[in-house]
Amino acid sequence: MIRRRSTPWIHRWSRILIAAIAFLGILDTIYLTLVEWGVVKEALCPTTSIIDCNAVLSSDYAKIFGIPLSVFGFFAYAGMAALALAPLLINPQEQKALRSKMEQLTWLGLFAGATAMLFFSGYLLYLMVFAIGKLCIYCLFSTVFAIALFLITLFGHTWEDVGQLFFTGIVVGMIALIGTLGVYASARTPSTVAGNSSVVGEAGRPVQNTSGPAEIALARHLKQVGAKEYGAYWCPHCHDQKELFGKEAAAELDYVECDPKGVNPRPQLCQEAKIKGYPTWQIKGQLYEGTQQLGTLADLTDYKGSREFKYSK
Repeated sequence: MIRRRSTPWIHRWSRILIAAIAFLGILDTIYLTLVEWGVVKEALCPTTSIIDCNAVLSSDYAKIFGIPLSVFGFFAYAGMAALALAPLLINPQEQKALRSKMEQLTWLGLFAGATAMLFFSGYLLYLMVFAIGKLCIYCLFSTVFAIALFLITLFGHTWEDVGQLFFTGIVVGMIALIGTLGVYASARTPSTVAGNSSVVGEAGRPVQNTSGPAEIALARHLKQVGAKEYGAYWCPHCHDQKELFGKEAAAELDYVECDPKGVNPRPQLCQEAKIKGYPTWQIKGQLYEGTQQLGTLADLTDYKGSREFKYSK
């Protein structure tokens, strides 16, 4: 009597595991999308010398064609979940042939999708380490999810034609890598300020608001009394501070760029002032962290001019 070989547990549960991991990826990308769209003010993330989610999410690499990467990630995870669960919705007793065919087709799709996500996540990890210089824990979670999905699709199914599998992986991986490099080619070019190609560095998002007379007068007063604003080009709160002033007034401020990759960086001044967060205002020898209302800055510097500020409370 020949004993029938038992099915490995990972083969029995592989589709459920893939769907579960994809669901975690969906939650991860939804949260990041809410942060990118401003529904959530900022990512809940510890900030250290290595980890800084807001720096990563504010970088030029966080969007493709103006769309947050998390949106593309959401559809990728949703597609993996759909491919994993689709055959399980077919009753094997009534439509055994259809279910078997669906399983074969979806396994190849799962492997191709997991391979593409693995290459793309690997390149994003490279960008965080070598281009941005900061790590985002939510992006790291996504990388771990991509690795797990690839391993489960590889070992969670009995592949009859390993040669075809290897060939598919190479082709999909190359397409994903070449496509990714092409999309990010323009993002790797340093930004310039006001069209001046001689001033090189990352400038961050442009200020959209226009300044009124009161904002310009306050900015000139702040500079006259020696007030300094310390910030970084990627900092969303620094951008909010500039928007309160408007672009004309913001250009009048004594702004100190703390990130060496920014325009006209002066990181040594930030170190000497012991700046711990951005933005930070230095007024009369005191440090004030966070985005400040213009009325607050006026009070701190004994400003006597007009307070008809357009964007500040």
